[in-house]
Amino acid sequence: MHPHAQPHRPAAAPAWRVPDWQEAEDFVRLFHTEQPEQPVPFGTRLRQIRESLDHTGTYRHTPAELEFGARVAWRNASRCIGRLYWKSLRVLDRRAALTGAEIHGHLLDHLRLATNEGRIRPLISVFAPATPHRPAPRVWNAQLIRYAGYRAADGSPVGDQAHTAFTDVVRRMGWQAPGGWFDVLPLVVQTHGDKPQLFDVPRDLVLEVPIEHPEDPRFAALGLRWHALPAISNMRLSIGGIDYPLAPFNGWYMGTEIGARNLVDPDRYNLLPVVAGLLGLDTSRETTLWRDRALVELNLAVLHSFERAGVKISDHHTESHRFLTHLAREEAQGRVVPADWSWIVPPVSGGLTPVYHRYYDEADLRPNFYLDDEARALAEGRCPVAH
Repeated sequence: MHPHAQPHRPAAAPAWRVPDWQEAEDFVRLFHTEQPEQPVPFGTRLRQIRESLDHTGTYRHTPAELEFGARVAWRNASRCIGRLYWKSLRVLDRRAALTGAEIHGHLLDHLRLATNEGRIRPLISVFAPATPHRPAPRVWNAQLIRYAGYRAADGSPVGDQAHTAFTDVVRRMGWQAPGGWFDVLPLVVQTHGDKPQLFDVPRDLVLEVPIEHPEDPRFAALGLRWHALPAISNMRLSIGGIDYPLAPFNGWYMGTEIGARNLVDPDRYNLLPVVAGLLGLDTSRETTLWRDRALVELNLAVLHSFERAGVKISDHHTESHRFLTHLAREEAQGRVVPADWSWIVPPVSGGLTPVYHRYYDEADLRPNFYLDDEARALAEGRCPVAH
């Protein structure tokens, strides 16, 4: 946020993108090719879309098109290793919700349905797209559940350091920050004609797992925990030329996301030195491989804790084999599988996984998910308007 900007002032709405006719035609063709049993024939549907574009500047997806488009967007997401189950994605059509309170209610429903008491379900909630007359609603948060970050009086870090700027923004908006290590941030919902609104996330909807080690009881004394649901909320869903800036979606965690990134990255919780100290490792030089040893034990603790709590999670070895199964199935259907090697290869023991030893197509296929500059700025607590 710009230092002189008022935190309650609405951010500039993203420029509305005129739906590209070719994108629309390509999507509808794909939809009718893969799901040919439709009540409206392909040619008729194309004429409907063309007429709507000519008269209104946009068009509206049918519920079946929206469901198919969201699932294929997951299928095309090049940075996701867990695409084997793309067909199982449950799609909730929330396009009728326009007020902050309505949207907040649906977001809470998403948390409840997706968490499913630990039996995590892949889910996406799709809210209204931008139109020539109304900007789309959006949530400033990068994920529906994220932990706050602070600096103590002596400058030492407390909480998730990736979210200190965002935490400052919501505090200026009126959030009463507890100041702990795992405080769930409120949601900032922005709708047309209204200032951004703060909404709390009820604690009973945030399933958390205390992190314990299967063999070392000292781990529990660290007081670590992590939330069960990774629900990304700042990526734009693009289907047939229509953009949905608010379309939060989730699968379930792969253990390394928590144990090798969230709890470990220097700009997050930076816990490797703490774990190494707990284990009594020699950190005086790199050749002791203290980082590697601490990393493996922390990841073991994450997987053990989620499994013990009955919360769905996968390990990087299993997920790597599943991805190759997905790759084989898609190639058998004659489809390209775009994949970003740097995201598909896990951050722990990458060379031991089968996804490491091959190249991938890097095509940008649509439907897909995109992170635009404004969404990134809002999630990082920066003002999206250039000054």
